[in-house]
Amino acid sequence: MFLYNLIETNSSSKCIKTTKNYTVMKKNYTSIRKLIPIIILALFALILISACGPVKKNATGLEDEIFVIADSVEFEELEASLLQVFSKIIYTPQPEKLFRLTRKSINQIESLKKKKNVIIAAPLNSGSLTSNYINGLLNPEVKKIVEQDSAYVFNKYDLWANDQLVMVLTSPTIEQLNKNILNGHENLIHNFQTISDKRLFKSLYNAKYERKDLEAQILRDHGWILYVQADYLLAMNKPEDNFVWLRRAVNTDMERWIFAYYIENASPVYLNADSIQVIRNRVTEKYYRSSDNQSFVEISDDYKTTNEVNFLGRYALLTQGLWRMSDKTMGGPFLSYTFYDEDTKRIYMLDGSLYAPKYEKKSIIQQLDVTLSSFMTKKDMSEEKIEELMDELD
Repeated sequence: MFLYNLIETNSSSKCIKTTKNYTVMKKNYTSIRKLIPIIILALFALILISACGPVKKNATGLEDEIFVIADSVEFEELEASLLQVFSKIIYTPQPEKLFRLTRKSINQIESLKKKKNVIIAAPLNSGSLTSNYINGLLNPEVKKIVEQDSAYVFNKYDLWANDQLVMVLTSPTIEQLNKNILNGHENLIHNFQTISDKRLFKSLYNAKYERKDLEAQILRDHGWILYVQADYLLAMNKPEDNFVWLRRAVNTDMERWIFAYYIENASPVYLNADSIQVIRNRVTEKYYRSSDNQSFVEISDDYKTTNEVNFLGRYALLTQGLWRMSDKTMGGPFLSYTFYDEDTKRIYMLDGSLYAPKYEKKSIIQQLDVTLSSFMTKKDMSEEKIEELMDELD
């Protein structure tokens, strides 16, 4: 199957242009000078009037909510597949749904045009109102591809609002659509997670509250940076051990930890699930210890997964699961990216952990994930950015 972005939109709107003639009677220099402010205001008004098209507003709603526009009968047949793909359970360790689905009728589409995540789903020619709507979206060439079952998913970004994803799911029959949804589950989830991460980074990043002083220290001592928010502390900086530890909300019931560890002159052959667990446990046993030094953090055997991913253009292994103290007194979720960087000849491990026993954790883990994705080596950075950070050390 192929992923297309071929939904047609009307881009033929034209600017409205207005003209107005002004006659100035030249009696003397003084009268002309009095007219200058009026002329300037008139010209400014013309610029405003001639601006093109309506300005799109930012999409609204919860990050983990997807509105599904579908006929009620067809939704009953698609619901199990959609839930299996988009509402799978993740354990933090409490069970939480990845996305929550809410069905809406095609008649309610106007109220959904500002929402962040929208799916429109129906067989291509079923005759339902949703099917007819999809037929109006797709051009004849794309419909032919659907009828041949060569494509079933069409993404339109910023269709009605900024930072919005509208996903159209359609196939020749309801049975084939169910099959395609299940077979393409990884891509379908990836599309919504990617745009959600993009929105989240926009909301997290604020140059005014960026800890450039800490970023500068890390760059100077280690040759890379992460975006550091204002409420993070540099808990440990060990250039001799290739280790950095950032903490947020220390000793509270919603504490976040980020560490980065790297191996010099490394080989990518060490990128495997067993080595990652050994390395992480070795690092956390040394640095993530209780105040009395009697217990330490380790990986729990429950719900642990390791998958191959593309991390900022690099082959990486993403490990997700639960951490726990060795005396079993506390624990929580973590995620870790491990990858080889060709330029520095290093293996990096970027890791985020959360301790929040009283709260749902999925959205906070996503924030940690987005922060880890701000990683840049010195080679990735512009000279202007490097100079800006180095000025923080003066």
